[in-house]
Amino acid sequence: MTTHTSSVVAGIGPFAAVWRLGANLSPDAVLVSSTDSVGTKSKVAVAMGRHRGIGEDIVNHCVNDVLTTGAEPLFFLDYFASGRIEAPVLEQLAEGMAGACRANGCALVGGETAEMPGVYGIGDYDLAGFLVGMTSAGELLGPDRVEAGDRLLALPSSGLHTNGYSLVRHLLAERELEYDTILPGTTDPIGELLLAVHTSYLEAVRALRRVGAVHALAHITGGGIIENLPRVLPEELAGAVDRQSWRVPALFTALQVLGDIPEDELWRSFNMGVGMVAVVPKATADAAGQLTQFGFFEIGEVLPRQGSDRVLLR
Repeated sequence: MTTHTSSVVAGIGPFAAVWRLGANLSPDAVLVSSTDSVGTKSKVAVAMGRHRGIGEDIVNHCVNDVLTTGAEPLFFLDYFASGRIEAPVLEQLAEGMAGACRANGCALVGGETAEMPGVYGIGDYDLAGFLVGMTSAGELLGPDRVEAGDRLLALPSSGLHTNGYSLVRHLLAERELEYDTILPGTTDPIGELLLAVHTSYLEAVRALRRVGAVHALAHITGGGIIENLPRVLPEELAGAVDRQSWRVPALFTALQVLGDIPEDELWRSFNMGVGMVAVVPKATADAAGQLTQFGFFEIGEVLPRQGSDRVLLR
């Protein structure tokens, strides 16, 4: 298997994979795990007959979740369930997952393929992923490191990533629009925009940690900035986000107009062009200016909390 390293003792084939941790671990080494699904983004892939990107999506999503702790990815497993297994679809998904695992430096060590007619419709499928990473307890990122005055550094999303698809599909069906429709203000068919691959932020975060301290990382998934940023802030602090500090991609504006979506719902349903937020000291925020290849941009700061709101959108 092209994703395997010397740490894989037994991978795809046996009933369970075996991973060698190595003898040179720090005394406080900890394993970090995450699991997620691509959700109804798979329905767009089925409609357009394009599945490789879905395989990349699930790996990158799980990598980003594990990354929020400061851990490096070790190995990945998948669960694929369908009404009827179609070899070309499964092949595309496997290619996508293997490619993303190679890009992220983790091993694809196995998974499960289930054919479940009656549970899933013919042609429909679900794809879930499971990732394990490792760091040391002393290096874990999180709320206990965050301080008032920290800056909020954002990394751009490539689109919806893997959240908000049920709402978008509802809007398109309600207005009888096809996936080849180009929404006002956008330049590509909506189907192409919806299938944009979920970005992995592993390399960007590695680079950021080389130039300065990182206190916490928030992966902006379902619930948007409003619900995900508080997950990495201590109770007594809040995040002040300046909405004028970046241009929200045209796709989100077009969807708002299409569905007459209230502003609050829009910010809770979509990432609004922000895929990851790093909570960092001012010195790190300043140093991030040299990392132009990753597109970091400052969107706000951490302040003492004065009310019930954990995120202040300004």
